[in-house]
Amino acid sequence: MEGELQRVVGRNLRAIRLQRGLSQEDFAELLDMHRTFVGGVERGERNLTLRTVERLAELVQVDPLLLLTPPARPEPSGR
Repeated sequence: MEGELQRVVGRNLRAIRLQRGLSQEDFAELLDMHRTFVGGVERGERNLTLRTVERLAELVQVDPLLLLTPPARPEPSGR
């Protein structure tokens, strides 16, 4: 699906932000980026370069692969 990797990065960054209890505005300040840019990334609307993904990972102190990896889907219960 076109743009799926952009959405994965956005979902992962949003999850990190929420785990840390940060608003989008506070998260953007931490990243030294504009809030609207961060919002666009979280929505998967921004086509990021690999360098930007590396920079984001460095700033949130995670491995860049974590940002690029889709979250594991819960297994269906076997009722």
